[in-house]
Amino acid sequence: MTDTEVADLCARAFPKGTRTWTADAIGQTRSAPGAIFVTEGPALALGRVAAGEAELFLIVTDPDAQRQGHAARCLSAFEMACRAVGAELVHLELRASNTAAYALYEAAGYRRVGERPNYYPTSDGGREAAVLMQKRF
Repeated sequence: MTDTEVADLCARAFPKGTRTWTADAIGQTRSAPGAIFVTEGPALALGRVAAGEAELFLIVTDPDAQRQGHAARCLSAFEMACRAVGAELVHLELRASNTAAYALYEAAGYRRVGERPNYYPTSDGGREAAVLMQKRF
């Protein structure tokens, strides 16, 4: 999948009016040292591993294929790729309002470890918190 295709998928999958990934940002992230990029059917995950810790930056599923288990399988594939290069811990953050993602991560064994108040901009000009989660292997 090209960087442009990933950016297009993000634009379709994320709520209208939210800032999303650009093809340039995806390309820079994918080419950075320690980058992990996995696909699982119509889902993909992007992150990195450094010093034994992984960070999940992005997980997205084609809107026409959501709620079919693709994101869970993709998350598992991302974790396996991270462990294969020595990661012992995965960090991630998500919008406080993203209850579907929160449920996915919780079911996969992630635990809430903190919050960043007023982190994400909202489409109405406000701000919402980022929930911080992690999982140790």
